Amino acid sequence: MRESEILQRLRAIATDPAARGLLDDAAVLGDLVLTHDTIAEGVHYLPDDPPASVGWKLAAVNLSDLAAKGAAPAGALLSLTIRGDGEWESGFLDGLAAACESYDLPLIGGDTIALPAGAPRVLGLTALGRTAGPVPARYGGEPGDSLWLAGTVGDSAAGLHLLQDDPRTTGPLVDIFRRPVPLLAAGRALAPAASAMMDVSDGLLLDCARLAEASGCGAEIDLDALPLSRAFVAERGAGRSARLFAATGGDDYALLAALPAGTDPSTLCLPIEATLTRIGSLVAGSGIALSDGKGSVPLPEHLGHEHRTS
Repeated sequence: MRESEILQRLRAIATDPAARGLLDDAAVLGDLVLTHDTIAEGVHYLPDDPPASVGWKLAAVNLSDLAAKGAAPAGALLSLTIRGDGEWESGFLDGLAAACESYDLPLIGGDTIALPAGAPRVLGLTALGRTAGPVPARYGGEPGDSLWLAGTVGDSAAGLHLLQDDPRTTGPLVDIFRRPVPLLAAGRALAPAASAMMDVSDGLLLDCARLAEASGCGAEIDLDALPLSRAFVAERGAGRSARLFAATGGDDYALLAALPAGTDPSTLCLPIEATLTRIGSLVAGSGIALSDGKGSVPLPEHLGHEHRTS
């Protein structure tokens, strides 16, 4: 069963307005923004990844959801599975503590359970944030809005591929895969101006399709405009195939924002280090269309990563 089919069933249960119809990555309850993410061994991180990097990543992926809502971290609840002699868990907690300290995220509770020997670890975190202004959802975009991307795409997927080829590989792409950086300051700057916004976790094309569908629009994406890091280009190049890889790889934790026509991003209080790139626009209709300097680009078979049962 596909993730989208599960969500459709859950919408019949999650009827409170705070759930936003499960069309978003977070719930909004008064001035609180609440999100929960789970990472699983062999799915979101490799069994050989340093446990400290797993702890960091669990916090970072939740903080990225808060960033997409323009929220400041307020607290977190940890779901920790324990297995073995505790050495792995000790390293994991070191990484979690480092992320919590770096982003002023207080750990305020949670739960632990013991796993049988050999069972894969599944770890969860609920993050709470506070916002003093509008909380952009995935929906809310309109035809004519420009699509902007804060951050770059492709680095994490490239790092994963390097590790799959050689678990001892190091370098900036591996670092990004293992320790993503949530764009909290950029999210707070973009939120008041955005008609729709979400973080890019499952692949830019798939997440863009989700934002467009939730907004009742189509989307046009300029593949040549996608922001790629120097490390990515050095490893995979900047041609069409490399850009399609970057657009579908996932685990980027960039921010995708729809800004109304006429909005000048230079007037927003973005952090100095922020990379903000216009990559396309929302249009009337449905679906997404790709193009580059050579013309129309056929959509790949898979737009990104969608969880499904076998």
